[in-house]
Amino acid sequence: MRLKNKVAIITGAGMGMGREAALLFAAEGAKVVVFDLNKKAAQETCSIIAKAGGKALCVVGDVSKEADVKKAIKKGVKEFGAMHILYANAGVLWKDRDRSVIETTEENWDIVQAINLKGPFFLTKHGIPELQKSGGGSIILVGSISALVGFTLAQDSYTCAKGALISLCKSLAVQFGPDNIRCNIIHPGMIDTPLQAPYLNDEKKAAIAECLPMKRLGVARDIANAALFLASDESSFMTGAEMIVDGGFIAT
Repeated sequence: MRLKNKVAIITGAGMGMGREAALLFAAEGAKVVVFDLNKKAAQETCSIIAKAGGKALCVVGDVSKEADVKKAIKKGVKEFGAMHILYANAGVLWKDRDRSVIETTEENWDIVQAINLKGPFFLTKHGIPELQKSGGGSIILVGSISALVGFTLAQDSYTCAKGALISLCKSLAVQFGPDNIRCNIIHPGMIDTPLQAPYLNDEKKAAIAECLPMKRLGVARDIANAALFLASDESSFMTGAEMIVDGGFIAT
């Protein structure tokens, strides 16, 4: 019960890393606001939590729309009485449309930025005041190893958005540390999730795994475990930090 009496909102909690975190947080005692654009997926996550004896609230909305994010936080506070954890998990990965700057259209660039960067902006804008009312809390952002190294197969809008989140993380940590609010960022490596599935067949998975010191791709639980640590009081002296969960990719 590492999150007993805590209330968390997790964006993109309908599937993949977000769902895994929602299930884990609930199992550890948190009440979870499951926020996702996909109504069916969000309801499935909430149903799994409820069947396991946990508490969850399903809220459908778009993280790139400020009104939707504001509504989700208000509903969560109304339902559970407070807010302690903001987990900005939602993101979009468009390897077919988000390419080099010389190939990407303005429209596609803006959509990727809106989801991956404005989403966390809206979540923290409307969530931090609730954390202040609760006496503090934890903000968890999701970056990427793409923000730390260059790749020949470019995804420049995605890379820029994730890089900007590093700066946002440090800024929020400094601004709101006196309010007992921490902000940290996780950089996942290659994780086998529904988001990656369209781009990974078995041959590609095997080739990537062979290049990693751990000799396997990550799974959603690897990231959820890192998020659980950052959400819990065990990381109470950790803020403005970057946690790399990549199977050793950056080390090679």
